[in-house]
Amino acid sequence: MNAEFKIVKAEEIIDEAQKLLYDGFHLMQQCATRTEGGYELVYTFGKALDVTQLKIVLAEDQSINSISSVFPCAFLYENEMHDLFGVDIKMISLDYKGTFYRTAIETPFK
Repeated sequence: MNAEFKIVKAEEIIDEAQKLLYDGFHLMQQCATRTEGGYELVYTFGKALDVTQLKIVLAEDQSINSISSVFPCAFLYENEMHDLFGVDIKMISLDYKGTFYRTAIETPFK
């Protein structure tokens, strides 16, 4: 498995996702990690034994567009990143608006 990341800008994520879909890749996972002043988002795509990982460094006050228009299943990961970490994701195809998870603390990993 390729453990290296391709660094992309937030505004490039939809174009990158569309290229990968066209090349036959599927979405394997998305995850968020808190950093000082923001987040690191990792998107992992796979095709047979090939794995491609995109990494986005996002400022805390910066938003990112959803890739759920390209990969419909992304709405699950994106609602999770929003609810648990507070990532501002725009245009999620099925947006639970903060109610995907029931937590005692709003955005517990923020």
